Amino acid sequence: MNTLYLVATPIGNLGDMSPRAVETLKAVHLIAAEDTRHSGKLLKHFEISTPLTSYYEHNEREKLEQVVAALATGDVALISDAGMPAINDPGYLLVCAALDAGHEVIPIPGPSAPITALAASGLPTDSFLYLGYPARKTTERSTAFEAVANEAHTLIWLESPHRLQATLADMLAVFGDRQVAVAAEMTKLYERFFRGALSEAVSFYGKEPARGEFTIVLAGAPQESGAWDKARVQSALAAGMDGSVSPSQLARQVAADAGWKRSDVYDLLRGMDKG
Repeated sequence: MNTLYLVATPIGNLGDMSPRAVETLKAVHLIAAEDTRHSGKLLKHFEISTPLTSYYEHNEREKLEQVVAALATGDVALISDAGMPAINDPGYLLVCAALDAGHEVIPIPGPSAPITALAASGLPTDSFLYLGYPARKTTERSTAFEAVANEAHTLIWLESPHRLQATLADMLAVFGDRQVAVAAEMTKLYERFFRGALSEAVSFYGKEPARGEFTIVLAGAPQESGAWDKARVQSALAAGMDGSVSPSQLARQVAADAGWKRSDVYDLLRGMDKG
């Protein structure tokens, strides 16, 4: 059986391309690339003449059989536009299909935007949760944020420039004024990092034009030494039932303080309303 290589490519600076990555791309008999035009420039720079075929989100399923068939005759490499294939880019289905067919799957590690931003964020790196791109619509985005609002892990997202301001504002509304690091154009000439409170980030990017691709690293929920008991949670809910915030917001705030799941606090609140 042959090998599917998952080859990491630079997220900006071509100097980050590893010698092993170059050697692998020269040795395989086919390269499946997210964007053949973009990857063609990369291959030309490193004098790699291996044939290319497109393999991207909207043709992934129809090209799957073709790439797996190519594996039957020789080694294949998968690359994305930047970073590690299959991490927020096409690749998962191909990895599964290659393994099911009995082929080896070998990663050729290298640059990765989420890990690069996390390492330089100044936030805890021992435990983190990568969440890809937030939803495009505010309602869906806020719902997804609420689902992880009580996570103690450092949280990481990617975001496009035209949605950055709205996403940061929604984060502030859901998570409160936590510490955040926003990385842009990492490894490139105009690489920059914003580090500070979410409210400061909202203000900063309200004035500063957002250019390039962004990675957002957010501090996890503050954790107390132990979760509150039911009586203490009920007391906090009763104190907040003055109509100044919505029941959902009240449940989220108390859950964050109490170390409870928001859904459990909300169920308790509904029971108190009925009583």
